[in-house]
Amino acid sequence: MKKTIITVIIILGLILLLPAISFFRWVFQERKPIGIIILDKTVPTMDKINHKSLMWVLTNARFTKNKGGSYSFRKDYFGFFPTRPLREKGWKQKNLRLTDIMEVTDSVDALYYADTYGVFTNDWYRGISRSRWSRKIYGGLNNTDYLYFVEMQLRNKLCILEYNTMDNPTSDLERYKIKERLGIEFNGWTGKYFSSLDTVINKDNIPSWMTALYRRQYFKPWTFTKPGIVFLKGQSIIILEEGTHLKNAVPYIISDEESCKKYGIIPKVPFNGWFDVIDPKENLVISKYQLQTLPEGDSVLNVFNLQSEFPAVITDAEKHLTYYFCGDFAKNEVNYLTARLYNMSKLKGIFYSDKENDFRRFFWLYYRPLLNSIFSDYYATLNQK
Repeated sequence: MKKTIITVIIILGLILLLPAISFFRWVFQERKPIGIIILDKTVPTMDKINHKSLMWVLTNARFTKNKGGSYSFRKDYFGFFPTRPLREKGWKQKNLRLTDIMEVTDSVDALYYADTYGVFTNDWYRGISRSRWSRKIYGGLNNTDYLYFVEMQLRNKLCILEYNTMDNPTSDLERYKIKERLGIEFNGWTGKYFSSLDTVINKDNIPSWMTALYRRQYFKPWTFTKPGIVFLKGQSIIILEEGTHLKNAVPYIISDEESCKKYGIIPKVPFNGWFDVIDPKENLVISKYQLQTLPEGDSVLNVFNLQSEFPAVITDAEKHLTYYFCGDFAKNEVNYLTARLYNMSKLKGIFYSDKENDFRRFFWLYYRPLLNSIFSDYYATLNQK
C-alpha cells in the first residue's frame, strides 16, 4: 500500500514538475524586442480568436514589445474591442490614426493585418436571423490602413497581410490600391472546406443565404450531403462535393523542399479555413493550395477560369519583406496558457496527431514555424543594422 502511495506521489510530482521546468526554460530565453502594428477588426467575442494564435507564437518565441513585456492578445492590437458585460453589447474601437502615421511607422518594426472583415449585426446581436446578409457595424480596410502599409513598405519593414484584406466590405478603391501595392491580381473568388454540406447536420456553418444563392443561380435545390468546398464571388457560387467533384474534399497546403527547409514547415498540411484565389504575378510562391479534384470537378472549375492549384503564401521576390497569406491563417484554437511553456511543439499526441487530416497540424506544423521563421530572420537583420 505504501509503495502504491509513493508511486502516485512521484507521478503527480513529475506531472507538476515538468510544466514548471518548461516555464522556467521559457522565462530564461533571450527576449527579442520588436514593435509590431497588429490590426484585427473581426473581434465579435472576448476570445479574440482571429489574432490570438498570432500572439501565442510571438509570446512563445519570446518576441516582446519594444518597451518590454509580452504581447497581449487582449489589448495589443488595433481594431474592434468588445466591452464587459457582454450582455450589454458595448464596444469600442482603437484605430490607426492618420495624424500619427509618421511617428508610428518610424517607431515600429513590422505590421501584421490579421483580419479586416469586421463585425456585422448577425455576429454581434443574438436572436437576429442569420439567413440574410447583415449590416456592417465596423470593418473593412480603409485608406488610413492602406497608407500605414505603404509607409511601412517604403521604410523596408516587414509587412504581413492575410486573407480578406481585399474582399468585402473593403471598398473597390481600397481593394484596387492594395492589389497594386502587393503586386497581385484578385478577382473576388474565396472558398472554404465544409466537413458536411448537409444543411441539417451543419446548419450552424451553412447559412440559408448560401443555399438560396445556389438555388437562384442553378434553378435547383441544394441536395448536397457529403464533405465539400464552397467557392463564392459576389452573387456567384460553386459547390464541389466529395465523390462527385473531389476525391478528397480536404484542401492541402503543399510546400516544396526549398520552402520546407527555409521556413521549417512540413510538405503537406490540411487547411479548413477560408481562403482566397489570387494571381501572384511576379511574387514568389512559398506554398500552394492543392484540391484533390476529379475530372468533373476540373470541368466545373474551368467554367469559371479556376484551377485546382493556387497560391497559399507569397512574398515579394526581391526583398522578402512583404508577405500575403491567402487564407485565414491566424484563426486557430489555442490555449494561451501554454504560450509561456518552452518547446510546446514537441508534445505530439497531446496537441496534434500523425493523422494526415488532423486540422490541428496546420497551427503546430505550418503556421507556427512559418511565422517564427519569418520574424526570427527579420529580427536578425534588424540587429545587423
